[in-house]
Amino acid sequence: MKCDIVTLFPGLVEPFFQQSILKRAVEKGVLQVKVHLLRDYASGKHRVTDDAPYGGGPGMVLKPEPVYHLIDSLRSTEQEMRFILTSPQGKPFSQELAADLASEPRPLVFICGHYEGVDERVKEGIPMEEVSIGDYVMTGGELAALVMIDAAARLVPGVLGEPESLREESFSALRLLEYPQYTRPEVFRGMRVPAVLTSGNHRAIAAWRRQQALLNTLMKRPDLIDGASKWGAGQV
Repeated sequence: MKCDIVTLFPGLVEPFFQQSILKRAVEKGVLQVKVHLLRDYASGKHRVTDDAPYGGGPGMVLKPEPVYHLIDSLRSTEQEMRFILTSPQGKPFSQELAADLASEPRPLVFICGHYEGVDERVKEGIPMEEVSIGDYVMTGGELAALVMIDAAARLVPGVLGEPESLREESFSALRLLEYPQYTRPEVFRGMRVPAVLTSGNHRAIAAWRRQQALLNTLMKRPDLIDGASKWGAGQV
């Protein structure tokens, strides 16, 4: 999985890939990340990347020239790329989209929006997807880009040490929340691990987990319960 991140603040992005699972993925070469400082592609003595909006109004808007110059530079080395603009106006990010990004053969270029957004001509002239991680507004798109990369990268073979766990996680292909998890000690402050999990009966454990996943989804995210039909009527 190849990712290019376009940002005004590389310091917000680069440390993320120097820790934990994604650091190991980068070291193994299954995840490749390049961070590009947008200011390096701005013209003029002061390398200005934003300006006041035409028509008036508060805030500043990212200028189109630096973005186009950077994209032109990327295209000189990669003919095919997939552009993603972080934007509160975009389509909602989901586990399905994460899986789609994880299997994308083209480099993924994440353009981190800032201020009041980008000049509309960036979206008009560069084929791109606007993606939102939620119905709220942040100070910049860096965190949104990192969220998407993290969710997608862990689906790439070789990133996680236990790929089997992906099949039973919340928001997996079954669209249900995950069942409760327990570990040692068996009893903690009077709270005991459910007996079925220590029974050694794998069929009973599987049935309990399916039931708990459905109950968990019904209580916490009933909007997802329609996906329960995918379990099959005889499996619950």
